Amino acid sequence: MSGIKTFSNETSERYALALFELASEKSELEAIEKNISFLLKFCKNNSDFSSFLKNPTYQLELQSKVFAELSKLMKLNKNFSNFLQLLISKRRIFFLDKILSKFIKLSSKSKGKVEAVLTSSKDLTQNEKDNISQEISKAIKSNIEFIYKTDKSLITGIKIQVSSLLIDTSIRNKLKRIKQSIMEY
Repeated sequence: MSGIKTFSNETSERYALALFELASEKSELEAIEKNISFLLKFCKNNSDFSSFLKNPTYQLELQSKVFAELSKLMKLNKNFSNFLQLLISKRRIFFLDKILSKFIKLSSKSKGKVEAVLTSSKDLTQNEKDNISQEISKAIKSNIEFIYKTDKSLITGIKIQVSSLLIDTSIRNKLKRIKQSIMEY
């Protein structure tokens, strides 16, 4: 999942894997994935809640009550709600966003989906995005879900990052290589 093994990365991977295995075992993968997507959006759109998660000075009881109420209001899956309570009791709720993001990646991988980043020098039409997605999917024999970005500094061309593979057809990259080769002589 990650090349650099920090405590937060290792911890997040372990908890995400545990939740993934539980969800798979209980045939609740889709339900928990929907709960996670909803909770991630909630965290992203609510800065006070994100601060609450990241602040270690809050007492366990308060965090537990907040998450119990949140689980009821959001109608979260019981196993997912119990998992959140476990994170609180183990003081790992601080890593919630990393754990949930890693769970989504595990779930996508299990479905044969690969996440990739497509950066273009200009906004692409949906047809262009679809064509690129189909061609790359055929080439690596996996279903690719792209995250689309625009970067005018590429001058022209695209960059595609699939895991550790980087395809860079931008003019900026070509100019950079020419500059390097000139500096070597």
